[in-house]
This record gives sequence, C-alpha cells and structure tokens, in this order.
Amino acid sequence: MKAQADLVLEGGGVKGIGLVGAVARLDRDLRFERVAGSSVGALVAALVAAGYDGDELHATLLDFPFGKVRHRSGFDEVPLIGPASSLVMGRGIYDTTFVRDWLADRLERRDVRTFGDLRHADSGSAFAEARRFRLVVTATDVTSGELLYLPWNYGSHFGLDPDAQLVADAVAASIAIPFYFDPLHLTDVRTNRTHTLVDGGVLSNFPITVFDRSDGEQPRWPTFGVKIVPQLPSHDAEMIPIAGRIHIAGVRQLESVVATMIAGRDQTYLERPCVAMRTMQVDTHEVSIVDFGVDDATKQLVFANGWNEADRFLAGWSWPNYLARCGTRRE
Repeated sequence: MKAQADLVLEGGGVKGIGLVGAVARLDRDLRFERVAGSSVGALVAALVAAGYDGDELHATLLDFPFGKVRHRSGFDEVPLIGPASSLVMGRGIYDTTFVRDWLADRLERRDVRTFGDLRHADSGSAFAEARRFRLVVTATDVTSGELLYLPWNYGSHFGLDPDAQLVADAVAASIAIPFYFDPLHLTDVRTNRTHTLVDGGVLSNFPITVFDRSDGEQPRWPTFGVKIVPQLPSHDAEMIPIAGRIHIAGVRQLESVVATMIAGRDQTYLERPCVAMRTMQVDTHEVSIVDFGVDDATKQLVFANGWNEADRFLAGWSWPNYLARCGTRRE
C-alpha cells in the first residue's frame, strides 16, 4: 500500500518537465492527498489532483505541443512593435488561452471542471471545511497586493463560490508570468471591482508551507516539495522570459527586481532545516523557462533528472527522523 503525502510543486515554465519526472517517481511509492503549486507547478498539480498517475503524466508531457504556447494572432505578432505595444497596453506578449484550453480538456477527461470536483473528503483534517480541497494554486493579485491561494480565497476576496470556479481558470492565472503572458481579471461580485491576477510566483513560487498545521500538533503525513528553479544569483533570463528583449528605460531593472522576488523569497525557506529536509531540487539547466522549442531528447533528459532526484531523495528520507526534529514546528 502506498504511503500518504502532500505535494508542493515550484513554478518554472518549461523547467516543469523536471517536476513531471520527480512526480512520476514519487507516484510509485506515494498517494498524494493534496497537491499545491505555482505557475507550471499549478498545472502539473492540477493533473495529479485529477488522478493522472506517473506513467500518464509522462505520456502527457511527450504529447504536449510546447510550440503552440506562444501563439498569438494579429498585431502582436509584428516583431518589436507587437511586443512593445502589448507592454504599453498592460498586456503580455502572449496569452494563456492555449494552455488553459489544453488543461481544461485533460481535466474534463477525468470529470474535473470546477474545484467542487476536487473536494477532499477528510474528516480528520485540521483545515476548516472551506479549505478541504485536493488542489491549491497560488496567484498574485496585483490590484490588492496580495498572494491568493485558490480556491481558498474565492469567497473571502471576491464573494464567489469556490466550488463553482473553474480549475483551468485558476491555473491560467497562476501561469501568467509578468510581461510575458496576459494577466487575468477577476471581479469582486460584492463591490464590482475588477482585480488583475498574475503568476503566483511573484509572491510565492514555492508555497511549501501551504499544508502545514498551524495548531502545533504533529502532522499525519509529510509534505514533500519539488524545486526546479536555480538559486540566486542566476541570469534574469532564467526567471523573466523577456529579459533583454524589450529595450525600454527601466524595464531591465524591473526584470531584475521581479526575478529577485520570484526566487529570493522562497530561497530563504530552503535555509530552514525543516524545509530543506523535505525538498527535492531538480537540475533543469538544460532548458530555460520559455524553451518552447525543446526537443524530445532534452525532454527525456530533464524528465530523467527529476526522476533521479526523487529516487535519491526517497532513499534517504526518514519520516521518524523528520518528526523527531520538525514534527510540531511551524515554518
């Protein structure tokens, strides 16, 4: 029988191939009760929460048409003028429509559309009923300056029924990398105020503590994390996809600031022993965040890196040792 665990997946665009490799290996030994993620981590987490196993994730990865992610028709395809005009108008260079529709189709195949389809029937949970879901994804609300945990914050922030919200829409918000993809918009039905949502990675690219107990009691099972983005200092181009492409005064510095926000905040978590003990770091240097032209051989290589890191991690993991050191700590 597989052991129970929760899983948290970091964002990182095409580097998410490494997430799939790690999850495929972990799936051999573990049953994931709840899954959380940011950006591409949210996408992979959604598939896991919908019931895709490791072999299915691997097959889905090989079939995914990466080249279609950047498609946008019309004026925005014009070199230089199109991208610059998108930024001036508060948009990204590309939109999230293709990824959103692709994910919605894959979820539909498992009879999953809304978060109501991903309720976690767990009477022993320390979470209130309103937070008992199999999936949590992060997004950044730049209108209010807040980190959102969806579906948890649909009701408190927007007056919406979380059970009725589309999973694919939440993931689309989470993958909306600043500058690169169009932001998404969500209206508070109580005030009629429209909020702009972007990549959850801006405020938390690795939400490792999302399932941690806050009552000081011992966890019932571990929460494992998988990271795919290198630690700082790293090239901005690994973090902000348009780094160096748009030559507008101030944009280069802003890219560096955003890169630090995405990587730096979560990097401090890894300095805490009780986070490092439960985190896998996958080597994904073979691909960049937006390497949408990645070939099959490189996909398999990065997938193998993820698999091997998870295999190494499990070989040295000890639940009793973790509990003895970190069982009642609040990170």
